[in-house]
Amino acid sequence: MYLVFFYPVVFQELKYFFMPAKEDIRITTRDKWGQDNKYAGKSNDGLVPADENFSIIIPKIGANSKVMANVDPYDSAVYQKALTQGVAHAEGSAFPGQIGNTFLFSHSSVNFLEADTFNAVFYVLTKLEKDDVFYIVYKGEVFKYVVSAKMVVNPEEVEYIGGVGGLEGESGSTATLMTCWPAGTNLKRLVVLGKLTENK
Repeated sequence: MYLVFFYPVVFQELKYFFMPAKEDIRITTRDKWGQDNKYAGKSNDGLVPADENFSIIIPKIGANSKVMANVDPYDSAVYQKALTQGVAHAEGSAFPGQIGNTFLFSHSSVNFLEADTFNAVFYVLTKLEKDDVFYIVYKGEVFKYVVSAKMVVNPEEVEYIGGVGGLEGESGSTATLMTCWPAGTNLKRLVVLGKLTENK
């Protein structure tokens, strides 16, 4: 019974454990590899993003998910619906390439039975450490971020959602990734901050 209940977390942990270590990868867009959706996620020239209009790729944990733009982070009915389709981008936060903080979140459900492939994407976000990399693809451009901080905060600490830099006084273009912590609860929030280092 417990295995069924915790299946999404167990699956993501096993996937991470058995997955070959990847610190960095080459991202390619479909216009370089072909328009057929059957090639999504696999290319001889590099990894194809789940959606080149807006997606996130985290090589270390094997995440490659579509991002739903402009989702209200304070309305659970709205964001839970968005999380069935991909990772959510907080309404009012910056878009990649803009000055400010791009805020992305996933797995905000306390019910594992409602979890699916997409809102389980950030279950193993805790594996990220300083100097790990992740990518956000936006409108065909690839933005590379390097993790600069990771912390656990209280749910009411929402200052990292908007504003320039998010956490730790960073300025310029940053991205904040958030998930509930521990997995399957809403007790705390795990927050990962990345600083933009490259876009192409």
